[in-house]
Amino acid sequence: METVPALVKILIVFAAMLVLIRIRVPLGAAILLGGVGLDAWSGAAPGAVLNDLGRALSRPFLWLLLATTALIVEFGRHMASPENAAALQRLARHWGGRHGRFYSLIGLPALIGLVPMPAGALFSAPMVQQAAAEPRWAPAWKAAVNYWFRHVWEYWWPIYPAVIIGIAVFNMETWQFMAALAAFTPATFWVGYQFLLRPHREALALDAAASPPGALREGLRVLLPLGIIIAAVLLLPPAAAALRPGMDPQVRKLLAMLAGMLLGIGVIVRQEWGRRTGLLREVFRPHSLNVLLIVGGVAVFQSLLEASGLVPKASEDLLRCGIPLVPVIALLPFLAGLITGASAGFAGMTFPLVIGLMRTPGASLPPMAALVLAFGSGYLGMMVSPIHLCLLVTRDYFDARLAPIYRQILPCVTGMALFTGLLFLLFRALGW
Repeated sequence: METVPALVKILIVFAAMLVLIRIRVPLGAAILLGGVGLDAWSGAAPGAVLNDLGRALSRPFLWLLLATTALIVEFGRHMASPENAAALQRLARHWGGRHGRFYSLIGLPALIGLVPMPAGALFSAPMVQQAAAEPRWAPAWKAAVNYWFRHVWEYWWPIYPAVIIGIAVFNMETWQFMAALAAFTPATFWVGYQFLLRPHREALALDAAASPPGALREGLRVLLPLGIIIAAVLLLPPAAAALRPGMDPQVRKLLAMLAGMLLGIGVIVRQEWGRRTGLLREVFRPHSLNVLLIVGGVAVFQSLLEASGLVPKASEDLLRCGIPLVPVIALLPFLAGLITGASAGFAGMTFPLVIGLMRTPGASLPPMAALVLAFGSGYLGMMVSPIHLCLLVTRDYFDARLAPIYRQILPCVTGMALFTGLLFLLFRALGW
């Protein structure tokens, strides 16, 4: 007889993972062990757990993810090199004048955020580091800036998996879905500006507004490989879908990203021919291997969590408790985002449940209001999740602790929670 609710199991395993991290177990290993623990506690026999682990380790998605992340690490080394960092600083001054550095801290992570990619914060982290390289800027603050502005588009940008899932599940026209959630992006920019950057605006100002000679040409040279990667990620998946419609969408997107990374690094090699030594040497350093372990651990954890079936059971437990409809629609995506650390996780696991709740007799909840509440809550859960891949890799890159990062982003999260509630009340009052 089952005595421990599924939600309690999940929370206990999460607490155990945090204890392992506290006693210096490598983060990736702690996450992987947490996934094994969840699958085992779901009632699966030891043999079944081993089979689930074997399937997770043999997925093409995992190895494509690791290969892509390894190239991201190499690309990050290129972006963080002294000469390229100086070129980006000059470009920021060219575009933003005296406040060029300030705007680059917002714009560069946001630019990377237009492309959904695993561990995408690794792309923008070197740019943020070089924009605020002086010792006065705390690692946790730089990690928070990089992490927050990396995710400003994820509510409605139509190539994100969670948006694709939401459009399908809520059975809305794409423009309706995007219009319902588009207001979140300026709000996310605004709270990030208010709480993370505005207090430091003058301290971030450059000494002079003059644009150095050749700044535009050199800056665009550095950004060219990034442009190629973004173009590949945006353009190749539709072409691959037309050629191989049966291919797993996740695999298709990772193949496109891997192709873009190879093309981008090929351009880097061509640009630096004769000067570059030790291609991929950064990947084999302990810091980079730890990033790969984290990325692999998160991918295996999510696979084992899905195999355990505990998240749907936790949702059913909440519904049986008789909690009112609106708190349930907010709580289920939040918990799924917190548990999975992925937008596709909260969307795929809970949006079908939200639709079912909306259709219960007497619910009378308009679809756009329910969508705003569910997506906004799931997003906040994802942003505070201790296993969100972008949070983990950006924390690791800046060598910061999680607690100070959370202290930096908590005002931003609180602001977005208030905005989510206000937008929900507005849409419900309008009957949308």
